[in-house]
Amino acid sequence: MDTIEELRSHLFDTLRALSDKEKPLELDRAKAVAEVAQVIINSAKVEVEHMKVSGGKGTGFMAEKKPEIPNGITNITKHTIR
Repeated sequence: MDTIEELRSHLFDTLRALSDKEKPLELDRAKAVAEVAQVIINSAKVEVEHMKVSGGKGTGFMAEKKPEIPNGITNITKHTIR
């Protein structure tokens, strides 16, 4: 996991695994995942503070994704109705 989005996805996978009635995730393993996730979340909070101080420069963990533009489109025009 290298991004906050991947962490979030993994945590939801863990939650789903805990709810699986056929083959539930062991409670000790789920607790370990939650503890490690909390450490990562705390480091993300520190990064947000760092970004505030440094003018928005982070390490990439909290990088904002830019919207993807389909091939062939070079500009987006927003039209408004008056």
